[in-house]
Amino acid sequence: MAQDGLDPPPPPPETTVTRPVGGTEFSWCKAIPSGTGITVLSLLLSKPPQIPLLQNALHKLQNSHPILRSKIHLDTSTNTFHFVTPSTPRVQIQPFDHQSTAEILRRKSDGHDPFHALLEHEMNDDTWRDPSAGDTDVMYATSYAISSNRFAVFLRLHTSACDRAAAVAVLKELLRLVGGGGDGGGEMREEEGVNLPIEDLIPEGKRNKPFWARGIDMLGYSLNALRFANLSFVDADSARCSRMVRMQLNAEETKSLLAGCKSRGIKLCAALAAAGMIAAWTSKDLPEYQREKYAVVTLIDCRSILDPVLRSNQSGFYHSAILNTHDVCGEPLWDLAKRSYTAYVDAMNSNKHFSDMNDLNFLMCKAIENPGLTPSSSLRTALISVFEDAVIDDSSKVHEELGLEDYVGCASTHGVGPSVAIFDTVRNGKLDCACIYPSPLHSREQIQGLVDDMKRILVEGCNSENQ
Repeated sequence: MAQDGLDPPPPPPETTVTRPVGGTEFSWCKAIPSGTGITVLSLLLSKPPQIPLLQNALHKLQNSHPILRSKIHLDTSTNTFHFVTPSTPRVQIQPFDHQSTAEILRRKSDGHDPFHALLEHEMNDDTWRDPSAGDTDVMYATSYAISSNRFAVFLRLHTSACDRAAAVAVLKELLRLVGGGGDGGGEMREEEGVNLPIEDLIPEGKRNKPFWARGIDMLGYSLNALRFANLSFVDADSARCSRMVRMQLNAEETKSLLAGCKSRGIKLCAALAAAGMIAAWTSKDLPEYQREKYAVVTLIDCRSILDPVLRSNQSGFYHSAILNTHDVCGEPLWDLAKRSYTAYVDAMNSNKHFSDMNDLNFLMCKAIENPGLTPSSSLRTALISVFEDAVIDDSSKVHEELGLEDYVGCASTHGVGPSVAIFDTVRNGKLDCACIYPSPLHSREQIQGLVDDMKRILVEGCNSENQ
């Protein structure tokens, strides 16, 4: 209450920090309105979430990672995007009670598990579809009451501000903050302002490419794209959305697969990509001698190789991509996996993850602006995308305290992107892949068949090695 009849002083005006997005961030700002780049973190709980505790934890996350409290601003006069970051956190959890959740599921479930259906619902909730309509937050939160003992919590983030590595860190920090009654187990280190874009952190000399080399590479990428084989398109005309199919291996199958990769000096991403290419080739019932050229995009977390080196939990988008093509005609899993991994390593050793960054961003934006440049206007840039390193995670006491039964992290791909984007996690020794695809460009039955075939190829490849 004011004293002596005087009104209290007004609160100080909130300060904001603004910076323009970098080249890679710009490509994601262009991609999201068409449906690619909506990152979703989803939690399935057997206990009702404590909303005030969860809200407080999200505010702590936004305080520690300023870009997570930013807004995306489009300057229509210059067609440039900016991160506008206020000094205080703003995210508010939008709760849906059992009745509201049931109504959403009635419209969206399509006979699938409710958690799966809600994940797809969130992944297709494109808050950023019209950037000219006004500033939009980079992070949103929702909770759903599925039943008396099943609850779901979702974070939906703009990929330009949160790549997969950052999303994994956000999930771990969030679980730590809400566990143990919300004490968080220690203070969180605050990042200094909104981080610089990846282009400003590439080590000296590794981004350089002569003008003529850049022109030749751009021409090569463009011409090669015309020769890529794709999965058959089921419906290339209807409006699209992102759907998910999961591929899960048991502990013994996973152990055998990882051992097979290790013995050959390759990473899991190469085996997943090879299985995907073989499954795609097999699905077409081609003669054994007929080759098809498939494109694979491998995404690399660059935090440890930037200058200066960034912490593993630094928020932002710090992945780069390498695009490789492979001729496939039904060769064994391990032969193709080894060949694809060698091509990837050679590209890394040539610094293509840095030197080709601008080229791939440019071509991505051109495809968005001119979908007719891609087969059947499908916006498909590759058959499959994989991450260089899988996420490794195990259950903890915090998981038990919260009643955490399942969780999935993935991103939408129904705009520009691959036919199948694989988000792989080795959880408690078991491989769990969220395979995201554009629908109805591809049907659920088609992708389920492809993923089932991938699993068979991986398991049989390991079994044949052990016999």
